[in-house]
Amino acid sequence: MLSIDTFSFSGHKALLRVDFNVPLNDQFEVADSTRILAAVPTIRKVVEGGGSVILMSHLGRPKNGFEDKFSLRHIVSTVEELSGLKVKFAADCIGQVAEDAAADLQAGEVLLLENLRFYKEEEKGDSAFAEKLSKLGDIYINDAFGTAHRAHASTAVIAQFFPVNKMFGYVMQGEIDAIDKVMLKPDRPLTAIMGGAKVSSKISIIENVLSKVNHLIIGGGMTFTFIKAQGGKTGSSLVEDEQLNLALSLMEKAKSMGVEIHLPVDAVIADKFADDANTKVCAVGEIPDGWMGLDIGPETVKQFAQVIAASGTILWNGPMGVFEMASFEKGTRQVADAIVEATSKGAYSLVGGGDSVAAVNQFGIAEKVSYVSTGGGALLEYMEGIELPGVAAIRS
Repeated sequence: MLSIDTFSFSGHKALLRVDFNVPLNDQFEVADSTRILAAVPTIRKVVEGGGSVILMSHLGRPKNGFEDKFSLRHIVSTVEELSGLKVKFAADCIGQVAEDAAADLQAGEVLLLENLRFYKEEEKGDSAFAEKLSKLGDIYINDAFGTAHRAHASTAVIAQFFPVNKMFGYVMQGEIDAIDKVMLKPDRPLTAIMGGAKVSSKISIIENVLSKVNHLIIGGGMTFTFIKAQGGKTGSSLVEDEQLNLALSLMEKAKSMGVEIHLPVDAVIADKFADDANTKVCAVGEIPDGWMGLDIGPETVKQFAQVIAASGTILWNGPMGVFEMASFEKGTRQVADAIVEATSKGAYSLVGGGDSVAAVNQFGIAEKVSYVSTGGGALLEYMEGIELPGVAAIRS
């Protein structure tokens, strides 16, 4: 497999699939440029190696062809600003407009194509559409990990038209290396911290990580399904009654595999789902009627922190409570601090999943953990042991 580090880009036109699906404000300005910034090293690597770059991405979910609010022309200035390079724009991603713009591209230049999803063929994984895209460059680089779990034309199907000249960009390679380090060759003990609202959305991940981890910490709303399954009183906390047996069987399975499951022992409870609710701390299985658990309590934080401190590798997916509200952010923040502390002492920490990433950014600690995955759904599927089409297409 080709490596971006060793390939000579001189004289080549690299067709680079990036994930520029970024939020725009009312003035169509980029509201969060994280994904664009992440792609800059790959863009610069090609340009500085004497090649030219043709960027392709999707933006939003356009329904029927062109919609100006989803036009990638809105992000050109941000891409220029972050990359330090002049960026040309093609008002289409296939056809004469795109072909002429790509043909005119000189070494060291960058071209951004219009939104791929203005064509339904993109999401359908249409081979003829992928072939039209493939004609624009002579090397294919996939650097869009966030869409690697979709078998779309530009993320997987297109690779067949580049039997040899295809590779991962730095974002893709970094994501794959980070997850492989955790799932395949971790320094032990390996601790997975799973949070979030529902057990049902994390079942397959929990099942897949059980065979790999030494410790599984459970927090967030899914706690109460486990607590109720064991006969605890959960008040009006979020509980998935149809998953009670599953929770018990996961605990049995963990026990039989020698995995220690750590559940909260106390909770910060509230009399309503609001930042200004009345709150108190109580034992996690003794929540009175009309009260709900919205964060882990101080004793739980202490116990979780001890497990984290003794870990060689840490995987964090999902918050410990409703961290978006100041009254219930403490548990998530203190677990994050424990991860930072362990990382500073040599542990490897991978944070992934939308809410965990949001928490890490909110607390300003993204630089203090080993790796923050931008993958979202792709990361979760990779953790579930599913082969991602975008990864398989490059590796094949």
